[in-house]
Amino acid sequence: MNLMGLSLRDLEYVVAVADEGHFGRAAERCNVSQPTLSVQVRKLEGALGLVLFERSNRRVLLTPAGQIIVRQARTVLAEAQRLLALATEGRGSPLTGRLVLAAIQTLGPYYFPLILRLLRQEFPLLALALSELRTAEIVDGLREGRIDAALISLPLPATALTVSPLFVEPFWLACPAEHPLAQGGALRATDIAGPDLLLLDEGNCLRDQTVAACGAGGSAGRHATSLETLRSMVAAGAGYTLLPALAVPAGPDPSGLTVTRGFDADGPGRTIALAWRTSDPRAPGLAHLAAFLRGHAPAGTAACRDDAAPPSPPAPLLRRDRRAEAV
Repeated sequence: MNLMGLSLRDLEYVVAVADEGHFGRAAERCNVSQPTLSVQVRKLEGALGLVLFERSNRRVLLTPAGQIIVRQARTVLAEAQRLLALATEGRGSPLTGRLVLAAIQTLGPYYFPLILRLLRQEFPLLALALSELRTAEIVDGLREGRIDAALISLPLPATALTVSPLFVEPFWLACPAEHPLAQGGALRATDIAGPDLLLLDEGNCLRDQTVAACGAGGSAGRHATSLETLRSMVAAGAGYTLLPALAVPAGPDPSGLTVTRGFDADGPGRTIALAWRTSDPRAPGLAHLAAFLRGHAPAGTAACRDDAAPPSPPAPLLRRDRRAEAV
C-alpha cells in the first residue's frame, strides 16, 4: 500500500468505530450510512493487510494490531487538524509568520529600536528577522528572495519592486564646537561645501545624498565607514558632516566638543520608503505594514501623505539650531 491509497476519512472511520465500539453509532457520528462505513473499514484492513477489529453480534473490539493503528491514526488526524489551523490562524491578521526585514545601515540602528515594540503590538503573529545592509545588497536580496521587505532611502534604481514612501528625515550639520559653522544664523546646504566635509565611503546612499545636497565633488573630504566613525572624527576636530535626524541624540554633548545645527526651510533630507517584490503574495499585508509605519513616523521626521503624493517637507520645528547637543 502507498500513500495514495490512504484516506484521512478512512482513518476517521476507524477511530470512530474504536471510540464508539459499534459500527452503527460510528456511522452516525461520521454522517454516513453504516454499510458505507463498514465497506471503507474493510477496504482499509485489506490495504493494510491487518484485521483491526474483532467483530461479533454483541460488540466490536480492537485487535492488538488495531490498537497500534488506531493510536497512530489519532496522531495523524491531530496533525492534519493542526495543518488546517496553521493555514487559517493568520487570515484575520494582515501579516503573519517569518518576515526578513532589512534596513540601510544609516537607518536601522536608530529606527528599529523606535518601532519594534509598536510592530509587535500591531502584528502579534509576525516573526521579524532584522538585518542592516547597503542599498545594493538590499536590492539583490529582495530580487533573490533572501529579503522580504526593506527600509531604503529614495531614489531606488528601477527594479521589479513596489516602493511605498514612509517619511522624510531631515539632515543635520554636526561640527566641532570651535568651527565657524557652529555659530551663525540660518544654515544652508551650500554653506558646507568645503574641504572639511566628511563623507561615508563609496556605496553608502547617504554619501551620495550629502554630495548632492552640498554641491560638493564626490572626492571631497575624508571618508569613514560608518556614522559612528564620522561622529568620532567630528569630535576630534577633523571636520564636519551631515547626520540623519534619527542618528542625532537628543541630549547635550557632555564633552562640549561638538555642535549640531538644523538647516533653513529648504534644508537637505532623505525620503525613507518600504520596498518589497511586486510579485510577493503578501503584498496587501506589506502595504498595510507600510501604512502603519507611515502613520507612526518618528519624532523629528515628517510623514509622507500617501504612496502617490510627493513627501511632505520636514516640520519647521525640526529646523531650529541644536547647539551643544550630542553627536
